[in-house]
Amino acid sequence: MSAHKVVLSEQDLPKAWYNILADLPFPLEPPLHPQTRQPIGPDDLRPLFPGALIAQEVAREREIPIPEPVRDAYRLWRPTPLVRAVRWERMLQTPAQIYFKYEGVSPVGSHKPNTAVPQAFYNAQEGTRRLTTETGAGQWGSALSFACRLFGLDCTVYMVRVSYHQKPYRRILMETYGAEVIPSPSDRTQSGRRFLAEDAEHMGSLGIAISEAVEDAATHEDTHYSLGSVLNHVLLHQTVIGLEAKQQFEILGIQPEVLIGAVGGGSNFAGLVFPFVGEMLRGERSYRVIAVEPTAAPSLTRGKLTYDYGDTAGLTPLLQMHTLGHQFVPPPIHAGGLRYHGMAPLVSALHAHGYIEAVAVGQRSVFAAAVEFAQAQGIVPAPESAHAVKIARDEAIRAREEGRSTVILFNLSGHGHFDLLAYDQYLRGELEDSTLTDEAIARLLASVE
Repeated sequence: MSAHKVVLSEQDLPKAWYNILADLPFPLEPPLHPQTRQPIGPDDLRPLFPGALIAQEVAREREIPIPEPVRDAYRLWRPTPLVRAVRWERMLQTPAQIYFKYEGVSPVGSHKPNTAVPQAFYNAQEGTRRLTTETGAGQWGSALSFACRLFGLDCTVYMVRVSYHQKPYRRILMETYGAEVIPSPSDRTQSGRRFLAEDAEHMGSLGIAISEAVEDAATHEDTHYSLGSVLNHVLLHQTVIGLEAKQQFEILGIQPEVLIGAVGGGSNFAGLVFPFVGEMLRGERSYRVIAVEPTAAPSLTRGKLTYDYGDTAGLTPLLQMHTLGHQFVPPPIHAGGLRYHGMAPLVSALHAHGYIEAVAVGQRSVFAAAVEFAQAQGIVPAPESAHAVKIARDEAIRAREEGRSTVILFNLSGHGHFDLLAYDQYLRGELEDSTLTDEAIARLLASVE
């Protein structure tokens, strides 16, 4: 069977998230307390997270039921379509079949509400009044602002300063949902004031914004912190993407062979591939799974697998992950959601054990592929998603050159309607690549030795 688009009904919406921890054939190293460096317990996390999310962080059941209020909110945009990029296939003259899971149909235009909605729900259920968070490109901040409005919570977003100025429409969207948006570093927190004292024009980083959001939450009893990537419960919620995709391929009567997703912290990548990787872990199927990151923030391809802080100020638990060092301040590439210093522990562990591949690409080649895709399919990808577009193109070209067919699936995790400044710079020839030197990476990693 072949189709340009496979759309599920609301009745097909998954009733449970897939928990890959149930199938891991190796132990996952525990988070460590930032002061004692001993494994943390549930009580250590209670100032930041509600009990339900803490439980999900360590759960070992393969299926975690999705609460009905969350499924009801999901129905605003889920299930999302699986689309075959037929016109792009023709343009590339490839025998490959290229499919993408399109998460840009959500109210905020990305995959991020898949976890923002349950996080807001569990916090509201526990009596939290306000959530704080960080955001890079603004997609996560937009998603949490939207989710907080659904469940009657206030929302404070610390937005990386360079993105605050690069992407004003994301800020406006967050404020439309009722959130307070603060450029980071800011004078609202001790962490922010410290970095502003060092550089009054500091362009910020996700690590700094996390420090500010965590400090804000930890110093207000009615407030919790919410994270859009990296942690186990976040990746868990995103598996609705891959679970739906599996149903859609079953309808088609075929199986993908190559799975591709962009990675910053790991949420959209994990959301697509984990239900398929689970089959690999259980010995049921085999796939090629490719994580794509920018050369400007290459944590998987050039970072070190070690314990490191999730934030710059050292307020968060230490996680065993591929990292460039928590002092990393990335170049101002437009894929703001991929400018993080570390990678989700689950994604890091799967890479270390050989279950997934990782590649790094420069932003000019990424935008070239994105423009080509937009001209063929009509969808302008977000800069983050365009990294997956680039590698899907490479795989399709390789199939053409080798004269073989293959089925490629990638996650188009969001649209780029608020990222047209980046496209304008690319089209004008003003976009530059950014690659870290070996010396720079060595200096950064010295902070986590």
